[in-house]
Amino acid sequence: MEYYNKVIESVGVRYVKGNNFKIERPVTITDYTDSENTAILLHRGSLNYGEDQESVNEGEILFIPASRPTRVSFGTVTKRNETNNENFLENKKKYLQTISFKNIKNLDDDCITTVTFEAKVFDVVNFFNSLGIPAFVIRFNDRIASIIEDVVKESEQNTPGKERVIKLYTELLVVELVRHILKNRLFVEELSTNSTYFKDPRLIDMFNYIKKNIGGDLSNKVLAKVANVSEDYVGQYFKMLTGINPQDYIEYQRMEAAVELLRTTKKSIRDIGKEVGYKDTAYFCRRFKMMYGLPAGKMRRRESLINVQ
Repeated sequence: MEYYNKVIESVGVRYVKGNNFKIERPVTITDYTDSENTAILLHRGSLNYGEDQESVNEGEILFIPASRPTRVSFGTVTKRNETNNENFLENKKKYLQTISFKNIKNLDDDCITTVTFEAKVFDVVNFFNSLGIPAFVIRFNDRIASIIEDVVKESEQNTPGKERVIKLYTELLVVELVRHILKNRLFVEELSTNSTYFKDPRLIDMFNYIKKNIGGDLSNKVLAKVANVSEDYVGQYFKMLTGINPQDYIEYQRMEAAVELLRTTKKSIRDIGKEVGYKDTAYFCRRFKMMYGLPAGKMRRRESLINVQ
């Protein structure tokens, strides 16, 4: 139990966004993904996920780890209703209409509540993504459903302490997600074998160095010096503790840093690419689109596209 307490304590949580939606038009997104974790609570109607299109029942939650492309269907769809994530985001108003909780009670239409949040180990590693777990449905858990509702209800208010309350609810959501995984023995092996970030201080030194020098030289030769291991061994050492090789991890962190700059600054795509370690702008743009499913230039519009008004 102490091991899992350490896992939970190591995860930093940040609320990103939350909304209630009415399904305006059924749609299947073949590669639905977000750079952060997403929990989707189905109030009424049809929600399916995965290649086998497993059903989510009313009152249940679909959880999609950050940057984990998943086939998702809102409403009862046909082959003609399929689209990719990029087109879905560009045309989201056609498919989803933002509504309040008050309206949910009076609707007979398909409707959902979504909460998107960041969960990072030592403010560096995306926790749920790093476990390597796929999207999964949370059944028979009214507590998690209630927390998701409470997060979005609070976001609709304009009262003192709103941000603090949302933060507390979001942290509680992450704790309850981990408890649900443990209680139902879901992905426990992944949780035990992949949550090794805090076991070796040399790994933490590398995490912190990568974060502070995201635009600089992060070759295996440099990382070997940081961790005080041989250059030939550093890749094996890193993968043994994290499940991924260091250069793949570095690219993921560079892309996350790029997303943050795109969301919070007016810097050019070229300058952002250079700032996060890409000298070749065209290569940066190709890798960005491959990871997120849409061009870097469109990421600046992402918040307005996702938070449909």
